[in-house]
Amino acid sequence: MNTPSSPPNSPALPAQCKQRTRFAVRGLKSLAYGAVIALCLAAVFNQTWWRSLAYSCSISVACWFCIDVSRTLVARWVHRKLPPDHPKATSQWPGWPWMMLIILLGTIVGFSVGNLMGDLITGGNQPGYLRGTWFQALGLLLGSLIPGMAITYWFYSREVLAAQQALVETAQRQAAENQLKLLESQLEPHMLFNTLANLRVLIGMDPPRAQAMLDQLIAFLRATLSASRSAQHPLAAEFARLADYLALMQVRMGDRLQTQFEMPADLAAVPVPPLLLQPLVENAISHGLEPKVGGGRIEVSASREAGQLVLRVHDTGVGLSDAPSSGTRFGLVQVRERLATLYAGRASLELADAGAAAGGGALATIRLPIAV
Repeated sequence: MNTPSSPPNSPALPAQCKQRTRFAVRGLKSLAYGAVIALCLAAVFNQTWWRSLAYSCSISVACWFCIDVSRTLVARWVHRKLPPDHPKATSQWPGWPWMMLIILLGTIVGFSVGNLMGDLITGGNQPGYLRGTWFQALGLLLGSLIPGMAITYWFYSREVLAAQQALVETAQRQAAENQLKLLESQLEPHMLFNTLANLRVLIGMDPPRAQAMLDQLIAFLRATLSASRSAQHPLAAEFARLADYLALMQVRMGDRLQTQFEMPADLAAVPVPPLLLQPLVENAISHGLEPKVGGGRIEVSASREAGQLVLRVHDTGVGLSDAPSSGTRFGLVQVRERLATLYAGRASLELADAGAAAGGGALATIRLPIAV
């Protein structure tokens, strides 16, 4: 069955470009091997170096071309019935039994063609398979097969290593993506369950405020759920979702919760993972402001420092030393795991006491790589 051709921006085109590049590189290496062999022959047998170079390079390139093209065509035929997602479906290696036959025939044809090319370049008339005795023909065949086998095995080893490395990288990437999806799927219910638990408490204490909180929750979820499905969104959107969430919390906490946001205009469009700061804000409320009778203030800020995006969540609550020990600390664990998955060690989360000069409480700091 014929398959439609790939569009200009399809993933198949980069793969085809890589295959063509590797094909050209193998050709250049074969030419280099021919030059090395020519220099060795000229030195050992006291031959004219340029004649040896002409014949050796011509024969090397011709043998490589015959073997490489035949290998690719035979591999496609051997693997033609495999499903597209099979690991060997795109392999250009037909297996050693086929390769032995290909090397034998490719060497005979390549040597004959390369020998004729050398005659045309030098004007000579070197012995070939059809010019000379059977003993000479056998010697030429063995002399061509041995380096041909060695070079083919070297190319094969490199191809196998490259294929295995590609499989490992693909597996690692898929594992990281799956881990990230799992973390994100855990984050949203965690935030929602915390909010519903707070709403349940407020229903028994102040039904009118509980109704206002429920209305705010519905509006917040409408704005948040669609944004949380994307891999990244602008920093301005992250701050907007935090403002919505803190407005929701203010319905329950009243004057006990004050908020402050600081984001330079030039950082508004910087992409960040969605809901990255949400767990830190929840943590600040649950462990910092809730235990404090008078409540306090949450300050969220962004800045550019030494080529990094620095995000800070500061609460003026009870501080780390006096924070209640109950809870799973899921928020902090989730943020650290997301940073490790997304940025592979290039991002960090630090949690420390803010100090009296900053108003006390705790300070969470995230550092992300950012383009200068």
